[in-house]
Amino acid sequence: MDIKLELVAVPVSDVDRAKAFYEQVGFRTDHDHTVSDDVRFVQLTPPGSACSIAVGKGLTGMAPGSLDNMQVVVADIEAAHADLTARGIDVTPIDDQPWGSFVYFADPDGNRWAVQQTTPRTPAG
Repeated sequence: MDIKLELVAVPVSDVDRAKAFYEQVGFRTDHDHTVSDDVRFVQLTPPGSACSIAVGKGLTGMAPGSLDNMQVVVADIEAAHADLTARGIDVTPIDDQPWGSFVYFADPDGNRWAVQQTTPRTPAG
């Protein structure tokens, strides 16, 4: 039996600000539906990903900014760093570890993300 992760709710305080931020990162907006005064559902998908995120109103009981260590994977960390920087995203310098190379960023609410190249850039990490 296959079990596929399809959607992760990201807790935010301002839906429009979060939507604009994730579009700036490069995520595609799949849906933006206001269901009622209490529920708005915005689904965004990273390029090439089968899993999406949802930001909105009435979607989760988590506090805005409480999501930590969401991780996406890229083939080239240097290209990802350059792309995110060019898009105006505040990313860390590349962090080389024995298990991969990373850059980190946070959305306007403080939800933290890691971007990983699974093959380290250097043999020593």
